[in-house]
Amino acid sequence: MEFRLLGPVGAWHAGRRLGPSTPQQRTVLAMLLLEPGRPVPVARLETALWASEPPGSARNAVQGHISRLRRLLAPFPEAALTTSARGYCLTTGCDRVDLHRFRELVRGAGGETDPERAAGLLRAALALWQGPPLTDVAGRWLPDVVLPGLEEERLAALERRAALDLRQGRHQEVAAELAPLVGEDPLRERLVTLLMTALSRGGHRTEALSVFRTVRRRFADELGLEPGEELQRLHQAILAGRDETAANGKTPAANGGTAAGSLAVPRHLPPDTEPFTAREDELAALDRLTAPRQEQAPPPCVVTGTGGVGKTTLAVHWAHRARDRFPDGQLYVNLQGYGPTHAARSPAEAVRLFLDALQVPPELIPATLEAQAGLYRSLLAGRRMLILLDNALDADQVRPLLPSAPGCLALITSRAELTGLVAAEGGRTLSLGLFSPAESRELLTRRLGVAKVGAEPQAVDDIVSRCAGLPLALSIVAARAQARPAFPLRALITGLEADGPDEPGSLDVFDGGDTGTNMRTVFSWSYRALSPEAARLFRLRGLLPAPELSASAAASLAGIAVREARRLLAELTRANLAAEPSPGRYGWHDLLRAYAEELTLLHDSEHERREALHRLLDHYLHSAHLGDGLLEMLHRVPLALAQPRPGVVVARIGDRAQSLAWFGREHRTLLAAIRHAARAGFDAHAWQLACACWGFLSQESRSDDQVAMYRIALEAALRLDDPAAQAHVRVGLAQALIRLGQDGTSGAHLRQALTLFRTLGDQVGQGVCLTYLSVLEDRRSRYAEGLELSEEALRLHRSAGDRAGEGRVLNNIGWFHARLGAYGQALRRCEEALLIHRELDDVAGESATLDSMGYIHHLLGQYEDAIAYYLRSLSWRGGKRALGARTLQRLGEAQVAAGRVAEGRRTLGRALDLVAELAPGDADALRARIHGLAPQGDS
Repeated sequence: MEFRLLGPVGAWHAGRRLGPSTPQQRTVLAMLLLEPGRPVPVARLETALWASEPPGSARNAVQGHISRLRRLLAPFPEAALTTSARGYCLTTGCDRVDLHRFRELVRGAGGETDPERAAGLLRAALALWQGPPLTDVAGRWLPDVVLPGLEEERLAALERRAALDLRQGRHQEVAAELAPLVGEDPLRERLVTLLMTALSRGGHRTEALSVFRTVRRRFADELGLEPGEELQRLHQAILAGRDETAANGKTPAANGGTAAGSLAVPRHLPPDTEPFTAREDELAALDRLTAPRQEQAPPPCVVTGTGGVGKTTLAVHWAHRARDRFPDGQLYVNLQGYGPTHAARSPAEAVRLFLDALQVPPELIPATLEAQAGLYRSLLAGRRMLILLDNALDADQVRPLLPSAPGCLALITSRAELTGLVAAEGGRTLSLGLFSPAESRELLTRRLGVAKVGAEPQAVDDIVSRCAGLPLALSIVAARAQARPAFPLRALITGLEADGPDEPGSLDVFDGGDTGTNMRTVFSWSYRALSPEAARLFRLRGLLPAPELSASAAASLAGIAVREARRLLAELTRANLAAEPSPGRYGWHDLLRAYAEELTLLHDSEHERREALHRLLDHYLHSAHLGDGLLEMLHRVPLALAQPRPGVVVARIGDRAQSLAWFGREHRTLLAAIRHAARAGFDAHAWQLACACWGFLSQESRSDDQVAMYRIALEAALRLDDPAAQAHVRVGLAQALIRLGQDGTSGAHLRQALTLFRTLGDQVGQGVCLTYLSVLEDRRSRYAEGLELSEEALRLHRSAGDRAGEGRVLNNIGWFHARLGAYGQALRRCEEALLIHRELDDVAGESATLDSMGYIHHLLGQYEDAIAYYLRSLSWRGGKRALGARTLQRLGEAQVAAGRVAEGRRTLGRALDLVAELAPGDADALRARIHGLAPQGDS
């Protein structure tokens, strides 16, 4: 358990924020944590919450907040919240509260004689600040009274650490850190003095003098005063050209020159990003991947990921955190592998930049790249340096820049995977993924503040979804919000402040005003590096808004062989324009798909786009139809399809297990394909694809998905004015609605389908409709009516020569006879059905009939026989969980009736697990039944 005040207020455990959940409770917690172990009077808590005007119910409200905090802290003995006559007291160790850890580290730095250790303590203290403190509390007392003092403590610690860093020669880092702070508070003279000193010592005398002029004007305009004496003296020293390095007791050579053979200590890292969001796991991974090795150089570490995912941000932030490991300096170069021009920086140019940074005189630099690289590596020998190679194009660009000294590390960022570098040089790879929704919200909260984000939760959810977990996209939206503070967040994401709402999937809203913050431009740098064939596949991918594609789907889309598709997909993956989340499955986040859609509309003809989409839909339709035929369905109407287009690759599905696995992987994509087919005018594909998914959806009880698919399919069938299509779809829709308990609506669809099948003369279709209508009669306990419908269905299936349908309806007839008490007739009909199922090797029909026979024997009081039939039925059920749940429930009841109560309770418990998942509406009754069986052993 730890508590935080230096940022969002709350209690954390194992890295997760536990609460409190309301601003008022956070105010009370903060007040208790300002002085742990000391009672806080109720009146003081009231002041913190309501200032000078507490309501009449204030004391009761405070008591309520304390009660809720007690419940929050109850599991943690290290934090005790007690009540006394003096008020409320939270007793916990000061080391568990970030504010008090900060103060202890600052005190420790004050007593430290080693400047480097003192700076490290202050750095650790400042790292505890997770953003503006106390920003998510209620009331104005804490922000107005306590916050200014806390901010003063932070700035004082920062100033002390900056002064120590200047003594260590970290001029550039100090200047980069202090410049924005001085811009925010130019009247804080100590900050200004440190910034001017850093700029002057870093060789930026003109910038230092410019800072003084700006600050002097602000003093005159706002205070009518001149800056203080210390600042004036520094200004005069810089004007006189007195080098500040002399004040450190070091000669210029010792501070970075090359006199007497000394080597410069470059500090080339770009400024760190603040606030830095999330990526704790990735930072820890970098720590592991770059851990020093005994007597050998650590392998190069490659941070890879798609454009805009934050590779450079992460690498620079980690480099700043780890710079103490590299006291001899940090080199940085942007290799420009992906950028606004095609001209990536050559290795020779990069090596020369490094030699210049190490202050090698030009006359000593060799002519050839090989010799320059050798000199560069020689200069690093015996030193500990970090080389950050940003935005690399390929392995060849990087190899001449790799150090060989044991104390030196090359950290590389690239959109390409640089597999050659990993294979040949033993490099390590850290693949940077997209932000989770929680991390996305954290970024927005850190940039915009808790109040802004909390005021529009739905808009924030939409922004998080639209940005697809891409940090650059989130940062662009946050920057737009900061530039337009009066605008609601909803306007910023929809583009309402411009010419109207953006088109769905448009990238226009993600334009930060320059090439580096324009998502369309950032993506283009990766796209233009592709081969023409991979670029075409990437573009065509934008035709279907689906989460993933298989290699065979991609082959169908492009009209190429699967082997060629795999090669192109591998190229897209290496370029981080696709991801391979599981073997053979390739995904794209929404913004990349939107970019691909823009490109295909721009570069591919309408005919080519339509042919590609037709091939892809044919792939899904014929693959699903093949897989559906391998799943045993009790009642279905056969579906006839047209031949697939040339170039279509049908998935390899050879048995029932492969079919279930294929549908399991593809069901989200299939739903997206049905929706898009209907929108794009492929209405026949829309309804047929839904029907081809019937077996999987039914057996897995994915009734909600089935209803969604079939409603789209019904609209498509109605547009086609195709009676056969409408009849097929209405049966499938009705079957799903029956599972959801919507009997009235399902009955209406079945009666309409029955009429259509009669008009078409389709006897099998009529028989299926009558069978499902009989199910509705059974649910209403109208067994005679159900039997009559089943007898009519039997006549139709026999007339059509549908032997499988005949066998399954015979089982239904036996069921209804059992419900009516005619057990002998019921068994005879079920035995007739069983013969037909075995003749046809109809496993599903046999299993259903065995279940019915078990039920009949149960009604006859022959419980052991019933149990035997149920067990045989379950052995045939396989993966049919919905049917298995029903049989398990009956088996459990038979076991209870047979006196095997404990066994029956266990069986009913297994059935409940399935029912709770597949048919939650039926779970309460079964749960009550189990509860009503007193635990006892078997008789």
